[in-house]
Amino acid sequence: MLHLKLETDPRWTVIAEENIEEILTDHAWCEQKAATNAITIITHNSQYEDLVTDLLELAKEELEHFQLVHEIIKKRGYTLGRERKDSYVNELYKFMNKGGNHLQSMVDRLLFSAMIEARSCERFKMLSQHVKDPELSKFYYDLMVSEAGHYTLFISYARKYGKDIDVDKRWKELVEFEGELIKSYGKSESIHG
Repeated sequence: MLHLKLETDPRWTVIAEENIEEILTDHAWCEQKAATNAITIITHNSQYEDLVTDLLELAKEELEHFQLVHEIIKKRGYTLGRERKDSYVNELYKFMNKGGNHLQSMVDRLLFSAMIEARSCERFKMLSQHVKDPELSKFYYDLMVSEAGHYTLFISYARKYGKDIDVDKRWKELVEFEGELIKSYGKSESIHG
């Protein structure tokens, strides 16, 4: 369903489980960034009422996820560390079309967002299947389902408003780019690392 070109190396889950406090902190900040991304899309595309309505809900949900992760961090006696730079997202961002018209930029931002949600969904699925901690396994399963819905939402809006753009072609290009990019990741204790 996610159409990712390359799956994460399963060894990443071992790294994640051995560094769960670091994973949880990184995850918390990923959720905050996802909420910020949704608000940024709203800010630049406020003329699309349905998009604004749905992305407001998505932003609230991402903040709720941030809160849930933070609650787990506190409950386990961990400390929410400082925000981390997300090299994967920064590299993925380089693929986005910086020129072109407003519609092209919006479609690229929606596809970029869909890709991040797809990869997060895939990583959460892996965590839900391989983490031995039952609470975290269920938590990541529930988030996997949510991320899949976010992925679908972003793709749907890209297709809805990108009628004059070959959205499927652009998505395939992004999938190819991300497939090469992800080869350098899956080796560190972060959600996308």
